[in-house]
Amino acid sequence: MPTIKLTLEYEGTLYAGWQRQLNQPTIQEAVETAIKNVTQQTVSVVAAGRTDAGVHALGQVASFRIEREMTPYEWTRALNAHLPPDISVRSVELPSADFHARHKAKGKLYRYRILNRSERPALERLGTWHVHRPLDEHAMTESAAHLIGVHDCSSFETQPTENEDPICHIQQLTIIRVGHALRIDIYANRFLKQMVRSIVGTLAEVGTGRRPAASMQDILDARDRSMAGKTAPPQGLYLVRVDY
Repeated sequence: MPTIKLTLEYEGTLYAGWQRQLNQPTIQEAVETAIKNVTQQTVSVVAAGRTDAGVHALGQVASFRIEREMTPYEWTRALNAHLPPDISVRSVELPSADFHARHKAKGKLYRYRILNRSERPALERLGTWHVHRPLDEHAMTESAAHLIGVHDCSSFETQPTENEDPICHIQQLTIIRVGHALRIDIYANRFLKQMVRSIVGTLAEVGTGRRPAASMQDILDARDRSMAGKTAPPQGLYLVRVDY
């Protein structure tokens, strides 16, 4: 039975996240419905990351197995014809039979966007977090340096969770400002539940002067979610890339 690998782009504003939920619109449901409309077969689609409600993706990867012979081009055209306008198949591949979007993933890149100005946004309100107080990106970068490496990231994991392994290897954490826009890129081998948003919320408190930059090490060592900052809102978060 062939395995199909999808790379998806979506705006998560109107969805209750990736994972199918009762009486809630989800990305998974929309993709599985499109597949059924194309093939008249019911399949379960697995994603590399179960993005939360309101979170977006530029390069989410999903996979499924189905007894249907179609070229990648045919899959792409057919699925996009049946998907809503805020979900798009960017590419389709036919990997080896043992490919699994979640279990085979080696690393993920998430991006968080902040609009840092006093005036609220109009055009970007659904794709960025508006922080009206000035942010010191240099202090945020100093604080972020403590997170690079292999750490127990329990302090940034929202409960409850089914995960029993809190160890993550954060390989990149960069903060770039262009005018009023801040872009925070985080690359790691794996992420805990709402980990990126918890890190961003903590860094924002450093940026506004509510926490010293050096406090990030104490937060890590505490392994206690209550020691970290508030969870940043979902609309600024994007799953950019999944590596295999």
